[in-house]
Amino acid sequence: MKKHSGMRPHDILILLKISAKGDQPWYMKDLSMELGISASEVSESINRSVFAGLLAQDKTRLMPAALLEFLEHGLRYVYPQQPGALVRGLPTAHAAPPLSHLIQSEEAYVWPYGNGNVRGQAIEPLHPKVPEACLKDPGFYELAALCDVLRVGRAREKQLAVQELKNRIC
Repeated sequence: MKKHSGMRPHDILILLKISAKGDQPWYMKDLSMELGISASEVSESINRSVFAGLLAQDKTRLMPAALLEFLEHGLRYVYPQQPGALVRGLPTAHAAPPLSHLIQSEEAYVWPYGNGNVRGQAIEPLHPKVPEACLKDPGFYELAALCDVLRVGRAREKQLAVQELKNRIC
């Protein structure tokens, strides 16, 4: 195994995709196709996640408590984000489900996406292929949007996001 040189943003997406699959079996090639990330990057990501203790040594099971701890306490520091210019895109953070039903806000956050239908402040996704992957998988979309709440949200929003992630990942 290669030397571990730290987690990368798409590692989080791969872990979220595995979580979104629930009890369904998953294969690296499927993760690659569904996320638009090369098979070699998925393989290296899985190895980094095992080394970090976010996946079990057998590479088949998430370590949900460790993943939640990292998301809640580390994500905003490792992959910080500031809302940017107004663009057209796909809603994220509190502007996307599941929090869009709980939080009413005039300001929307979006991942820039040419085929998006919402105008809002740009939030750079953890990987450029996130909007397309989210449109194919609503469960994954919710997890990715909740992670963006942890990156850019206010205290109440983050508290709601952590609870929603606990309900979905554990």
